[in-house]
Amino acid sequence: MSNPKTISIEPALERLVTIMARLRGNNGCPWDREQTHQSLKPCVIEETYEVVEAIDSGRPDKLCEELGDLLLQIVFHAQLASENGDFGMGDVINGISEKLIRRHPHVFGDTKVTSVSGVIENWDKIKQSEFTAERKSVLDGVPKDLPALMKAEKLQSKAAKVGFDWGNLEGPLKKVKEEFGEFEELLQSEKAPSPDSPEWDRLEDEFGDILFALVNVGRFMKINPELALLRTNRKFVNRFHYIEEEATAAGKELTKMGLEEMDLLWEAAKDRE
Repeated sequence: MSNPKTISIEPALERLVTIMARLRGNNGCPWDREQTHQSLKPCVIEETYEVVEAIDSGRPDKLCEELGDLLLQIVFHAQLASENGDFGMGDVINGISEKLIRRHPHVFGDTKVTSVSGVIENWDKIKQSEFTAERKSVLDGVPKDLPALMKAEKLQSKAAKVGFDWGNLEGPLKKVKEEFGEFEELLQSEKAPSPDSPEWDRLEDEFGDILFALVNVGRFMKINPELALLRTNRKFVNRFHYIEEEATAAGKELTKMGLEEMDLLWEAAKDRE
């Protein structure tokens, strides 16, 4: 990796913008030339999650690479917008620079704050004043395409800022138990509902209520539900890989192993952690 002290930011960014323009040009890449804002949506999401994975890996070289991939998506969208006469990369950079200055009056202005909570409170007030005309609800501004767990946390946080919140942890914990009880009661009252039956919608609703209540517990304890589930997913993958490796070493097929035998390997994988 190059020494960051030797890399000049402006020429490097200009080079990337120029490369992207050429890829989209008349003699550019056929794949790049046919892309649109809509077609690139999955790429933005995928690259964002790869940045998160790189952060968790603890490898600076990997993080540098993935940040570059994410930056490419930003430059790509700016190039598309430029071709449509909407805005360019300069507008993107200038826009976020102006926003940072505007939302940090305690740094770039005369506003005085003495704590992180004061910074956040002031930030929220400035955001609210910026969007007063276009946002009619307290819940407006939460992206509709956020992953469900992240969106639930954002909705709850916005409602909490106007006082719609529990006074202590006992409230959200009690709510989880209540919602699980309703789900369990519905399971016991129905005869194995199938996805095609009317009862299935009720089960799905109650299950969603459990997840929403659990997110509220996490929010109250400052546990990010999306990141928590990502960690659990990684643990599952690592432990299941161990089962696969041990099965291969023993010359066994997973489909021929019993659940009890796999569960013993699962516990062994946990002990290794």
